Amino acid sequence: MLRIGLTGGIGAGKSTVSRILGELGAVVVDADLIAREVVEPGTPGLAALAAEFGDGIVNSDGSLDRPALAAKAFGDDEARARLNAVMHPLVGARTAEVVDAAPADAVVLQDIPLLVEGGMGALFHLVVVVDVDAEERIRRLVELRGMPEADARARMAAQATDEQRRAAADVLLDNNGPQGRLDAEVRALWDRLTRYAENVRTATVVRTPPVLVSADPSWPDQARRLTARLRTVCGASALRVDHIGSTAVPGLEAKDVLDVQVTVPSLAVADELAGVLAAAGFPRVESVTRDDPRPAYDIGGEADPALWDKRFHAAADPGRPANVHLRVDGWPGQRFALVFRDWLIADEQARAEYVEVKRAAAAEVAGEADIETAVERYAAAKTPWFDGAAVRAEQWAERTGWRAG
Repeated sequence: MLRIGLTGGIGAGKSTVSRILGELGAVVVDADLIAREVVEPGTPGLAALAAEFGDGIVNSDGSLDRPALAAKAFGDDEARARLNAVMHPLVGARTAEVVDAAPADAVVLQDIPLLVEGGMGALFHLVVVVDVDAEERIRRLVELRGMPEADARARMAAQATDEQRRAAADVLLDNNGPQGRLDAEVRALWDRLTRYAENVRTATVVRTPPVLVSADPSWPDQARRLTARLRTVCGASALRVDHIGSTAVPGLEAKDVLDVQVTVPSLAVADELAGVLAAAGFPRVESVTRDDPRPAYDIGGEADPALWDKRFHAAADPGRPANVHLRVDGWPGQRFALVFRDWLIADEQARAEYVEVKRAAAAEVAGEADIETAVERYAAAKTPWFDGAAVRAEQWAERTGWRAG
């Protein structure tokens, strides 16, 4: 099952996106509809609201007087917190029932207006945000829905800011244009989601050829969302989760593939995580090219080669390739991934050298048709430079008193 979180500010057009995706085959779970269901006349939910906010929020026919509730619940933070304390458990329990009833191979789209406010993004395979400028949303709410402007602004003020929602978005859909403009973009998203769901079902990872691109300033934000998702999936088994590799070094050319290291207590724990990682969209890759610079890193010592072992997973999402390295806390490979990243950030000359090495390696394999072969040859071409760079990185760490931050 692929779970997608859909959100956006009031008046942004989430219903249009959910309608199109529902027509294409997604199982749509609408939090607003569920919120209405759990407070229908005679429900424990309505009784709980009345107990909290008074009988004045209930109409004579026993239904919820929504304007009366809004007047009481959206006036200040304390009142909203009281409303949420009643509604969130009810909506959560009913949502879980609906999601659990969906087919195992379904794409489940959960339309959640307060997804960002509730910090729920890491629970989903992807978060889709429908984005519309605030003043345009005000106009739509007033002109198209007939909502008083003061009410519209009060509701918007109670929600996350546009910047907060954009920061949470794995996919950002710009709905500022005329009606219908978004349709093609949503259909393209559906193609990505269906391929993603199939990859999760078949435990298929996305592998890309070693082609360098200019540094993308959004890589850190993308990695932040990815690491949050992995922390949630791995729970207490993950001692730390770090963005590593070239995309973690500002300004450095790199393959457009995020690398994340999950530090675990043992390889046995890493093996125990294989199933939950695969379900979360990160199947295990049994065979992986070594990207660790052993044995040069162990010059002066006799480290057991087994201490460089790791477990390797990769993303199933065709829209965001990523590598997930599970390494044991304190083992040489785990330490080196962090030292090397921080050394490159600190040392301009090392960065310049590494870029040239990467460019030469990428050029050497540019004509290779098989992706796995190209990746292996690319890694091998960088090895001679790594032999010396690994020692230099460790010398830098000792000289500066480096500690894993």
